[in-house]
This record gives sequence, C-alpha cells and structure tokens, in this order.
Amino acid sequence: MRMGKFGALKSRNEKMKEQNNAGRSGRLRRCGEMAAGAAILFFCFAGPGRAQEAGTARKLTLKEAVNLAVGNSRELTLARLRYGILQHEARVTGSVFRPNLYTGTGVAYTSGFPLLEGGGAPAIFSLTYNQQIFNPPLKGDQRAAEQRAQSQQLSVESTRDAVMVRAALEYLELAKVRHELELLRSERLSASRILDATRERSEAGRELPVEVTRAQLTTAKIEQRIAQLEDRDESLSGELRDMMGLPDDQEIEVATEDFPVAAVGATQDLVSQAMANNIDLKVAETEKRAREEKLKGARGGYWPTVGLIGQYNVLSKINNYTDFFNKFQRNNVVFGLQVQIPIFAGHTSPSVAFAQADLNAANLTLQNQRSELSLDVRRKARQVHEADLGGEVARLELQLAQEDVRVLQAQFDQGRGSLKDLETAHLAENDKWLAFLDANFAKQQTELDLLRTTGQLAKVLQ
Repeated sequence: MRMGKFGALKSRNEKMKEQNNAGRSGRLRRCGEMAAGAAILFFCFAGPGRAQEAGTARKLTLKEAVNLAVGNSRELTLARLRYGILQHEARVTGSVFRPNLYTGTGVAYTSGFPLLEGGGAPAIFSLTYNQQIFNPPLKGDQRAAEQRAQSQQLSVESTRDAVMVRAALEYLELAKVRHELELLRSERLSASRILDATRERSEAGRELPVEVTRAQLTTAKIEQRIAQLEDRDESLSGELRDMMGLPDDQEIEVATEDFPVAAVGATQDLVSQAMANNIDLKVAETEKRAREEKLKGARGGYWPTVGLIGQYNVLSKINNYTDFFNKFQRNNVVFGLQVQIPIFAGHTSPSVAFAQADLNAANLTLQNQRSELSLDVRRKARQVHEADLGGEVARLELQLAQEDVRVLQAQFDQGRGSLKDLETAHLAENDKWLAFLDANFAKQQTELDLLRTTGQLAKVLQ
C-alpha cells in the first residue's frame, strides 16, 4: 500500500509537469513551478539525509529485533539469576537426605565422668556421618522448594514474554511513526500549495482573508505533528537500541512486513490453549503443588523418622577414661540407624492445620484465576475482532478517499477543477492513511495481547 501512495504522488507530479509543458494558463504554470520547487527542495534536503542514514543504518526484521532484545535483556538475566538462587535453595533444603561427613578436633577439661555438652565423649579427633533416610516433614520442605524453583523458571518465561511484547510493540510503533512521517511530509507539500494558492486568490480579491489564516493553521498543525512524530521516532529508536544492546549512535531501519499472527480459531479453542499454556496459570498450579507437598510433609510428622549415623573418635587418657572404664581403647567407631518415634509432638497438629489452610487458599486462588483467564481470553478475542472491523472500516475510508483523489485529478487534468480542491483531497487522503495506520497498530496490539495470554507468543515471534 505504501508503493501505491508513492505511485500516486509521482503520477500527480508528472501530470502537473505535462500540464506546464503543454502551456496551460499562467495560474497553473505558477502553481506547477511552486510544486516543482518544493519537490526539489524536499528531495535535495530529505533525500541525501535519508540516503546517508540508509548507508549507516542497521536493517532489522521484527523477529530479529525481538530476539536481540531477549538476548540482551537485563530483566531476563535477573529473572534467571533468581531462578538459580531458588534452585540452590532447594538443594540446601534437600542436603539432609545426602551423605554429610564432618571432622574436627578439640581440647576439653573434664572433672569426673568424661562427658561433653550433649552427651558425647571428649576426643582429640572425630569423624561424624549423618544422612536422613525417611523424614516426611523435611522431604515435604524439599519438594515444596523444588516446586517453587520451577515456579521461578516459569517466571523467567513470563519475563521473556514481557520483553518480547515490549520490543515488538516498540518496533511496530516505530514502523508506524516513520510511515506517518512520510505521509505528513507529503501532506506538508500539499498544505504549502494550498496556502500559496489561497494567498494569490486573496490578493486578487477572490478569497476572504480568513481562508488564508485557515490555510496557515492547517500548515502549522502539520508542522507540529511532524515535530511530535520526529520526537517519538527518536525516543522509540533509543529505547530499541537500549533493549537490543546496540550502540547509541547506531541508526535502526525497520522492515515493512506484515505482523506474523498465529492462526486464530474459535473462542473456545483459544480458551483451551490459554488453560494449557498460560504462564501465570502455570505459576498458580505450581504454587498449589508446592503447598500440597508441604501438607503431605506435615502429615508425615506423625510417622517415625529414620536416619543413618556414624562416628569415629580418637580418645586420649588425659580425660580420665581409665578411672571410669575397665579397659581404655583409643580408636572407637559407631555406625547404624537412628529411629525417632513421635509419642507427642505439639507442633505437628498445628503444622498440619496451617498447611491445610494454606492449600485451601491456593485452590481457591487457582479456581478464581482459571475463571478470570477464561473471561479475559473471551474479552481479548472480542477486542481482536473489533480491531479487525475497525481496520476494515479505516481501509475502506482510505480507499474512498483515494477514489475522490482520482476523480478530482481527472477533472483537474481536463481543466475543470481547481488546484486547491485537488490538494485538499490529497490532505484528506493522507488523514485517512494516518487513521488506517493507527487502526492497524491497534489491531497489532490486541493480537499481541491475545497471543501472550494464550501462550503462543514465543511460537510466533521466535
């Protein structure tokens, strides 16, 4: 569609040039000369600048920009670090079920029977081994920690999707802004022609002075809009460079391509996809499993615990062992099972009640989240459909404006129309182009939102 627009502009300039060469009236010749001069200035100043930018710019497709943003995202790196922290925390929690071997030495003064605090015997060297074999409460803590590490892994995916959406939206908006700038620069030429023609007619007494002011206002509004878009272009370019890890002076050239949308099926199919792939829902399900493991471990507190223990001690006669034992032995070893049977543990019942209440809250949260997700998907599917309809309306309005331009161009070629009417039609056509671009961008935003909700974003953009 952009080529069609440029083709229309070229055709208009060629026809006006033919009219000048054919020797039309002095009024048309002066207008054609002004248009040609404006076009020459435009291509002399804007053309070399754009050519220079194209020589140093880096052209990126949408998928390339998204992949660069994902690869250089500081937020994603931080999320991965947090995932690694929770993985290490889960290993620490589960370390009691792996072999643990300690050694040490020390000196202690004893009077009477040789004992240490806790019931051990003083030794000049000791080697201790312990490992839990069956301990439901500790196993529940370990499995809950593993589930929460998995939840953080899902959060990494959620952060990745957020980075992808932000990069895609900024890329698509930058493409829209630059297209709008091209249209407004063309619109500035038309407004300038209208202003010149209106001034001539006002000086000749065939136009009211207020019409000159109105034409000046139109030109000023176009200049203001161009300045705003140029500022937005610079802002979006800087944000994209920062996200993609590009140098600050690197120019970015965006490719004109259609947004790659996955096949959208029936609303019920979209809801099913969301229930299976939505990351936030997966995080809630993982949290529920973590609390189930905590409850299972708390209930296991009524059962005995079993562990492996072992110890090797080197004793010394300085602690009066010979005064209390018939035989002194320097090297001593003990190894076996340690079984603890709970007779009355005051913390077990409160722990079970707390874990059950925590699980009930997780279940209710998950049910609410599923219900809200279903409603959210249906709402976003409707928004996509409405955006499609809005885009079609904008396309038809643009097509109608283009038809008006062609009719007025034909009348102008036959000498039955005025330059002001023709340029006014071109201004209206450009306005419809801008409305079409806005409608298309709004549609892309809704599609991205729906893709992220249904868990299809990575499949489409990577």
